[in-house]
Amino acid sequence: MHEGVRAREYVMRRADRPGDLGWMVMAHGELYHRQFGWNAEFEGLVAKIVAEYAARVGQDDSEAAWIAEVDGERAGCVMLVADDRPAAAKLRTLLVTPAARGLGMGTRLVAETLRFARAAGYRSVSLWTTDNLASARRIYQSFGFILAEEAPHHGFGHDLVGQTWTLALDAVPEAEPARRGSVRATTPPAAPPSWR
Repeated sequence: MHEGVRAREYVMRRADRPGDLGWMVMAHGELYHRQFGWNAEFEGLVAKIVAEYAARVGQDDSEAAWIAEVDGERAGCVMLVADDRPAAAKLRTLLVTPAARGLGMGTRLVAETLRFARAAGYRSVSLWTTDNLASARRIYQSFGFILAEEAPHHGFGHDLVGQTWTLALDAVPEAEPARRGSVRATTPPAAPPSWR
């Protein structure tokens, strides 16, 4: 390493500190407005998803949320929640801030979510997204998610194409994320978070 250049520190941890859940909502609202011009309807949807999760915190060990930090600052998030279908979960609210993109944080967040899903006994994971989120889609595809449904969706102030992606956990072996930089994971590896 060159003198004067320090390694960035990446941390992935449970979203269990004051402000974590509020940050998820705020970061989604601000970032998606800046990047795509999405209106407050989107922030409201994320707030609903996060509030529903928050109401169950401590009641269900089969759901969890994570925060990724870069150099001590929140830089990403994701959550896994139970679906209405038996043994099925939903991956929700994946986000990586522009300053942390290219560091593999999105891949690490999804990998941790899928490790947790397997340990919790889920057999499948689904997610809902829009087709313009190409970077996230590439992450999902790298873990074996397949496009199950696609339909026009008017929301967040725009005409979009909504997509549902699914992954059968027993059909795809556990994948490890690409390792870039030094990572200090503070989430237990096997503890007993899409949009819609």
